[in-house]
Amino acid sequence: MQTLHGGCHCGNIRVELRLTRAPGTYPPRACDCSFCLKHGAAYISDPLGSLRLTLRDEREATRYAQGSGQAQLLLCSTCGVLVSPLFEDGGRLYAAVNVNALENAAAFGAPQPVSPQTLSAGDKAKRWKELWFSDVAIGAQRPSG
Repeated sequence: MQTLHGGCHCGNIRVELRLTRAPGTYPPRACDCSFCLKHGAAYISDPLGSLRLTLRDEREATRYAQGSGQAQLLLCSTCGVLVSPLFEDGGRLYAAVNVNALENAAAFGAPQPVSPQTLSAGDKAKRWKELWFSDVAIGAQRPSG
C-alpha cells in the first residue's frame, strides 16, 4: 500500500489516501463538466484503497451538488480548493480525490478526459461504485494535546 497526503491550500481539509498500486499507474480522470473544468480538477481513486478526509473546521467545508445532483463536491470555503467528489448509496460513502489537492500530484500519469455528463444517473452511480474509494471516512480534526 502507498500512503499519500494532501489537502486544500489553507489546510482546513486534509487528505490521506492509501493506494494499492504505484501512483504512476493511476491516470487522473479529467471531468469535462463546466464546474470541474473551471477548477482544473482531475480525479484519482482506488476501489481497493482507502480515503480519510479530516476537517479542521467543518463550517469552512462546503458541499456543492453539480450536474445530476447525485454527487456532492467537497470544497474549502476559505481557500476555494475543490478536494473531492462524494457519493452516498445505501449508507456507504464513495469518493475520489482531485489529484491537484495531493502533495505529489506529479507522480500520477497525465490526465485522461472523461465525460460523465453523457451517462444516465444509474450509469453514473454504477461507475462511481466501481471506480471510487469505497472505504471512506470524513471526520473532524482532533484537538492536539
